[in-house]
Amino acid sequence: MTHLRKMMLEELERRNYTESTTRAYIRTIEDFARYFKRSPDQLGPEQIRTYVAHLFRDRKLTDNTVNQRVGALRFFFIKTLKKSWSVEETPYPKKRFHLPVILSQEEVARLIESALIPFHRTILITLYATGVRRAELANLKISDIDSQRMVVHVRGGKGRKDRDVMLSPHLLEELRQHFRRLGRKPAEWLFPGGRWHTATEYPISTKVVWYACREAAKRAGIRKKLHPHTLRHCFATHLLEAGADLRTIQMLLGHTDLKETTIYLHLSQRHLSATASPLDALPLFAHGSDLSEPK
Repeated sequence: MTHLRKMMLEELERRNYTESTTRAYIRTIEDFARYFKRSPDQLGPEQIRTYVAHLFRDRKLTDNTVNQRVGALRFFFIKTLKKSWSVEETPYPKKRFHLPVILSQEEVARLIESALIPFHRTILITLYATGVRRAELANLKISDIDSQRMVVHVRGGKGRKDRDVMLSPHLLEELRQHFRRLGRKPAEWLFPGGRWHTATEYPISTKVVWYACREAAKRAGIRKKLHPHTLRHCFATHLLEAGADLRTIQMLLGHTDLKETTIYLHLSQRHLSATASPLDALPLFAHGSDLSEPK
């Protein structure tokens, strides 16, 4: 696998794939090879179909996760091995449309107040105030906080794209308190890594972001399924409810296609409540009705 791994890494680097995508793709090919106990270059469409069925049936993975695995296999066979790939023989699994979980503003406040430690509180506030992804948050640097222009520079986001998001005055004050709690201003990383968050050479991992959300949700008594991306969805939905337009939200989230952003129309309470049910237009209710229980 060593030679094939090197070849695949070179192809991924040549196309400037992110570190997280590179790790995920390499892990998928390794898992694919382990499942059949053979080198992956000796496998083909029949084994891919069997492997995909295994991911659904035995591993109980979601359609989105399996699609990512198929994407990794497709990259390996086409870009690394230079082999053909038939969509008819190995199609992508059909995706189901799921609306994400959204917290109310009161629930977000409860979540933040229930943070296990102040370090986690700052993580949660930053996620909600900026709408960044967990990997983007983990890689924020001190130099990305522009208090003169009141923006946060998000560098090397999904697709290696940079963008700016607003810097809330409340977030800025929270970050200043964060620096004071650390006892010094970190040299580079906004959220330093290490057991006591004192490392200067590397930032926190995305696992720390997951843990901060999970523990706060437990302590807050929030039973909804919650993860760091939930706060990104809350950021967008609450902006839309406050009157922000979809194009602005698209830019703040770093979405390539506006279609990705329109999902928040399904989640916005303001848009839902502004649309009347056709039931309300029936003549049956023209003169009002008695909604009390029958006597």
